[in-house]
Order: sequence, then structure tokens, then C-alpha cells
Amino acid sequence: MVGSANVDRVVRVERHPAPGETVLGGDTALYPGGKGANTAVAAARNGVRTCLVGAVGDDEGGTLLLDSLADAGVDTGTVRRVDGPSGAAHITVSADGENSIVVSPGANARLGVADVAECEDVIGAARVLFAVLEVPLDTVRHAVTHAAARGVRPVVNASPVTELPADMLAALDPIIVNKHEAAVLLGETGTGEEMAAGLLARGPRSVVVTLGADGVVVADADGVVAVPAPDLGDGRVVDTTGAGDAFAGALAGRLATGAGLVAAARHAVAYAAESVTTQGAQGGAHRSAPDRADRPAPH
Repeated sequence: MVGSANVDRVVRVERHPAPGETVLGGDTALYPGGKGANTAVAAARNGVRTCLVGAVGDDEGGTLLLDSLADAGVDTGTVRRVDGPSGAAHITVSADGENSIVVSPGANARLGVADVAECEDVIGAARVLFAVLEVPLDTVRHAVTHAAARGVRPVVNASPVTELPADMLAALDPIIVNKHEAAVLLGETGTGEEMAAGLLARGPRSVVVTLGADGVVVADADGVVAVPAPDLGDGRVVDTTGAGDAFAGALAGRLATGAGLVAAARHAVAYAAESVTTQGAQGGAHRSAPDRADRPAPH
């Protein structure tokens, strides 16, 4: 994994404020988070050997993040500790479990190409490289290029959304985006199937568009397949923060075992659905994968 680690500062509110409006919330709660760290935790808890190439600050948040990663079984030997604050995400969660997020990059902005270069042997020995865009794009591009050259499968969650260089995009298998990010990249909205097919035409080897409670759509050379999410019923959704990361980690983990993309997506959708039934981006992901008995051994 190449990506971010953030301290999530979460406030629960009855409803999200409108522009210019102030609302009262509950007490601020601190959780370990960040798209890179969340995804790494989910992958490790799905039974695959996982390490994170990242950076945290020399503050209490950095200690929280490193401890959480280690507790989940993630190798933190490739996480650099830097002077200054760790990344932070300021999150409001409404009564229906929906969230809005503002990210302050902190140490994540200092994860550079040189950090990835120092870990090239680790990346080259992997089966799947997963990266997110909460760290500098040049850093991710270098990691993807190196992974592809070594026969490692590059998977990128293009969030926060930005246009990707054509050579980087062509290597991705898959690129993962949610429906809003897909619409930004395409310049138009549409059904999940339409957006997945449209993104595939842009050049990646495969595409996954996540649709929240409606599941995901997978597109590759074999066609476009919708994978529905399980119905959780009323009252079970507590916090959707990190659900997409739980999905991505479970997907990357299953791909690392040799599963096909659609099969991996089915597994990951079920895992992500379970993750929203508890609070916290990583707290929700502590639950075992739904088919734990069939999980592969770590490798």
C-alpha cells in the first residue's frame, strides 16, 4: 500500500450544516484513519500480508496511527516518521450515518518519490500495489510505474479525484472511483454501468465504480457487471466513514490471492457493508470478512 494515514476527528450531528450555517454537535472523537491506512488495515484483516509506505508526524497522532496499523497486522517498517503534525481528517457524521470530510494532509504531503524508491524491493515483491491520492501524485505515479515494470498489479483509488497521466492510467487494473468521482473524470453523470464503461474507454485495464448502498459496477475486457450490496435493513447503518476504504482493502486483498475481479468485488462489497455497522473508519473494519472460514492464509 502507498498512501495516507490520518487522525480522524469525528463529530456527530443531527444534520450537516448548510453553507454559512452553524450546528451543534456531540463531543469530538479521535480515530485512526486515512485512506491508505484504512485500506491497509482492511487488507490485513482479510488475511494477506500487508505493508504501508507512508508518513506520519512526530506527534501523538503519529503514535496512534502506528499503533493501530501494527495492531491490525500491517507492517509499519516502511512508514516514515517526520517532524511536524500527522495528517488529519475533520469529519461530521449525520444521524443517518452519512459523512462529510475535510482533510489536512500534514505528514502525508511529505511522502515523496525518494520514499517509494527506498521501498522498491518491497513493492516489487508484492502481488498487488494499492495506492490512493491523499499523497502527492508524483509519488503514486512512481510507485505504479515501478510496480507495473516488475509485474505487480497496480490498483489505485483515485480519491481525492484528479486527472491521471495517460501512462499511469493505462497501467491500472483497476482504477477505483465512487460515482461522484467518476462523474468528475467523465465530465458527466450517468448510470453506474455507463460511467464504468466510459472510464474503461479512457484507457485503464479495468474499472470499479462504487455506488454506496447500491453496490459497485465492474468493467473490464470481459464486459460490465453490477455487483449489488447486501440489504442491511433498518437501523444497522451507524457510520459510513471508511466504507469505501474497507471495500478497497478487501478487494486488493482478494486480488492478491489470485481471485478474479468480479469475485473479489463480491467479497469486498459484503465486507464493506459490514464495516458501516460500527463507528470509525478502522473500527468498522475490525470485523472478520463475511466468509472468514474460506479466507486464504497470509502470504
